[in-house]
Amino acid sequence: MQKQVDILVIGGSAAGIVAATTARAFYPDKEVMIVRKEQDAVVPCGIPYIYGTLKGVDQDIIPTGHITEAGVELMIDEVKSIDKESKTATTSSGTVISWDKLVIATGSVPKVPEWLPGTGLENVFTIPKDSHYLEQVQHALEKSKKVVIIGGGFIGVEIADELSKKGFDITLVELLPHLLQMAFDEELSVRAEEILADEGVKLRLGCKVERIEGDGAVSAVRLEGGEVLEADLVVLSTGYLPNTTLAADAGIKLNELDAIRVDEYMRTEDKDIFAVGDCAEKFSFFTRIVKGLMLASTACSEARIAGMNLYKLSRLRTFGGTMSIFSTAIGGTTFAAAGVTEQVAIERGFDIVSAFAQGIDKHPKSLPNVHSQWVKLIVNRESGLVLGGSVMGGASAGELINVIGVIIENKMTIHEVLTLQFGTHPLLTGPPTGYPLLKAAENVARKLRA
Repeated sequence: MQKQVDILVIGGSAAGIVAATTARAFYPDKEVMIVRKEQDAVVPCGIPYIYGTLKGVDQDIIPTGHITEAGVELMIDEVKSIDKESKTATTSSGTVISWDKLVIATGSVPKVPEWLPGTGLENVFTIPKDSHYLEQVQHALEKSKKVVIIGGGFIGVEIADELSKKGFDITLVELLPHLLQMAFDEELSVRAEEILADEGVKLRLGCKVERIEGDGAVSAVRLEGGEVLEADLVVLSTGYLPNTTLAADAGIKLNELDAIRVDEYMRTEDKDIFAVGDCAEKFSFFTRIVKGLMLASTACSEARIAGMNLYKLSRLRTFGGTMSIFSTAIGGTTFAAAGVTEQVAIERGFDIVSAFAQGIDKHPKSLPNVHSQWVKLIVNRESGLVLGGSVMGGASAGELINVIGVIIENKMTIHEVLTLQFGTHPLLTGPPTGYPLLKAAENVARKLRA
C-alpha cells in the first residue's frame, strides 16, 4: 500500500500531537499525518496516578478528538524504517508513506541498569508509556503487599505517594542523599521526605541496590551493606533513554547522549527532517551544555517550534534551551522549581545570592483552605538576573512556578521583578501587601545592597 502526505509525524504522544496540530494550524493547505503504534496513548505525567487517584489506565488516555478535529490524520501502525533519500517511511503493515517533511517524535524508553542482577524476574517492572504494560503493573499490584521502588526521582516519588494511600508496605531506595535532588534544592527535598515518611513510606537514602533476588519471581531487594528488603513487587524508576533506534538506522546523526542532534529550529542535519520531545537533543538555557533532561513541557515547546518552522524559518520562533521547570504534589503539598538550583548554579560558576519569603496563597488567613506559600529566588550577584526559583505550597504554586519560569526565560533582573504588577484576589492569591514572590525579591535585593 502506498500513501503520500506533506507532513509525516512519527509518534503520537504529547510532542507528536503538538507538532502535528501546530503544523496544521500554520500550514492549513498541507496534509498532516501522525503514525503511532499505540491505539491509546497515555498521558505521560499522569502515569503514577493510575495506581491511586485514578481508577485505572483508561482514565489516563490522551483523547484523539482534538487530533482529528484539527484536520490531522491518525494512523495506528508502527514505522519500521525511514529512507531519507526517497523520503519514505515503511510501516509494519507494509504501507509505504511518502513525505515532504518528517517530524520524529519517538519519545523515550525506560532505562534498566545493565549492572543490576535480577531485573528480569517476574514482578519487576519499569514504567513505560505503554497502556497495556501499565495495566499489567496494575494487575500485579492487586496481588502484592510489599513494594520496593528503586529510584527517587519524580516517577518513583509520585508512585510511592499514590500507593501509600492504598495501604501498601512501601520502601523507596535512592542512591543520592536526597529524593528529587536533581531537580530541587535541599529545602524542598527534605520536606518531601518528611511528608512521605509521615505517610509510612520507608526511605533508604544514599543507598545502592546490590541485586534483586528471587526464584522466578522477585522476593527481595538486597542493598550494599547487606540489608535485605522483602518485596512482592519492584518498580524500577531509574530514568529514561531517548528512543532513537529508528533514527540511527536511517543514518540520522545522534549526539553523545544518543539523542537526535537538532538545531534551534528542531531540524536535524537534513533540513526536511525534524525531531522533538524525549528523542531530541537538549541543551541548557544558561550554559548551552548538552543535557539529558526529559519534560513534557519542554517536548511540547519544541514541538510547537518545529511545527511552525517546517516550511518557513523564523528567527522569532527558535528553541532557546531547556530551562527545567518542575512541579509535583506530594501528600497535598506542591513542590516546584524553575531554572537552576543553588548547587547547580555554584557548580556552573555563577556567583549567586538567594533569599526566600513565606506567606499565604489566599487572604485573609481566616479563609478556608488557605495554604502557606514558601518562595525562594536565586539571582546572579553581578547582573541581578534571576537564575532560578522554587515554591512550596498549595495547588496555586504550580502556576506560580510558571510565572518564575517566564521571568527567567525573559532574562529579567530582580529589580524588574520588584516593579511587576500582579493581580490579586482574596480567594485566589496571596495578599498584595505580602505577595510571597515579591517579598522574596525584596529579600534578595536587600542582600545585594549589603
